[in-house]
Amino acid sequence: MTSAMPSQTRATLLTPARQRALDILTKANRPIGAYELIDLLADADGKRPAPITVYRTLSFLLDHGLAHRLESKNAFVVCGHGHHVDEPVVFLICETCGEVKEATSAGLGRELTKLTGQAQFNARTRVVEIVGRCHRCIGSSPQGQSEEGVGAPM
Repeated sequence: MTSAMPSQTRATLLTPARQRALDILTKANRPIGAYELIDLLADADGKRPAPITVYRTLSFLLDHGLAHRLESKNAFVVCGHGHHVDEPVVFLICETCGEVKEATSAGLGRELTKLTGQAQFNARTRVVEIVGRCHRCIGSSPQGQSEEGVGAPM
């Protein structure tokens, strides 16, 4: 079972407010904070929703695998692809332009399971946020890929 809802189920559960919030997150293509989302919803509808309403909407989107919360930015992004509920999610966050890429890795999942098992730790979430620079920002820097540590093989 994946975390993303089937389209038929999504259509029946997405209220107009939830759909508008999801549309804004999708179109933004970057992390959006809750209060910025309130402003964007107000711009779109002419009516400013209450913060609790937006937080409930975001909670629904998170619970149904339609969005993710970036802890380091205290912001939300639309889920880039359907993935298994137990699959760890890796966010690659560009510190220059703000682009966020979502990735998953079966190998990382196995290693995290092994690590948490050895520590006798029950993980509630398995999210990794990696901050650096995307390929466009590396290429547009004056020094290009020759910057120390950038583009170096691991």
